[in-house]
Amino acid sequence: MAESDSRLVGGLRKRLAEAGLSGSFLVRDLIGGREIGIDPDVIYPVASLVKVPLAVAVLDRIHAGKLDGAMTVEVPPGPPTSGFEAGLSQFRHPARIAVDDLLYLAVAISDNPAADALFDLVPPAEVTGVLRGYGIAGIAVRHQMRDPVAAPTDMRLAQTLAIGAREAGLGHGLPQIDVTRANTGSARAYVDLLEALWTPSAVLREVAGRVRTLMRANIMRQRLGPDFISDASDWSSKTGTLLNFRHEVGVVEHEDGSVFAVAALTESSVPAASQPAAEALMGHVARALHDHLRE
Repeated sequence: MAESDSRLVGGLRKRLAEAGLSGSFLVRDLIGGREIGIDPDVIYPVASLVKVPLAVAVLDRIHAGKLDGAMTVEVPPGPPTSGFEAGLSQFRHPARIAVDDLLYLAVAISDNPAADALFDLVPPAEVTGVLRGYGIAGIAVRHQMRDPVAAPTDMRLAQTLAIGAREAGLGHGLPQIDVTRANTGSARAYVDLLEALWTPSAVLREVAGRVRTLMRANIMRQRLGPDFISDASDWSSKTGTLLNFRHEVGVVEHEDGSVFAVAALTESSVPAASQPAAEALMGHVARALHDHLRE
């Protein structure tokens, strides 16, 4: 690592620590191949980031003729897991929705019941298999969005348990965030996936194009979006949130033709569900890495 890279990474790492955050960041120039990051190979539970590989697998099956995007699926109503979720978890009656539209709901508004309806069609192990078939490693899909074990309904208690229940090695007392049991990945693995979707790769062109469109429609833009959205650039992304974990991965396409994949996976030691300052810092760190690489 060059001296200027080391100084930047050291300063950003210090700012993250002062804010109670640890993080795995990676920015890669998808044209030139250069990259810069902070602990990009650390494995995290990825929460809703798993909906991107899910979309890849579902679209792969549609393209192969094993699924019909126009086929409708009945999704039952269910109580929302929090008061802030949008989408089908707020519905009061069963709904019949086409597979293509479930993809939009799962990726663009991060709808968990929509994702689980897709997981019923393409199970987690099959999603991982599709990724491996495309040569994409480092992402493990092990379960649906439904929690393997119910977390406490008291959010502060859940946050405290998430922070305090870490065990030796990679284990954790809460299976939702135990990287030996949860859906997992690293910043590098997700940047590899984004590169496969944005540049020519083994991923079918029609599959990659549809996933890019879905990520461009993402409405959850409060983390990295403010630092990457402008009239001179397009930002396509997906967020993931679970207890004290806050993530976002995406691609920024500048009008000068440069394209950068960005991944930010973070863990907070502060037991609070709402941390706008932490999300702003995530964006600042990712943008600083991007600007350093672009210069």
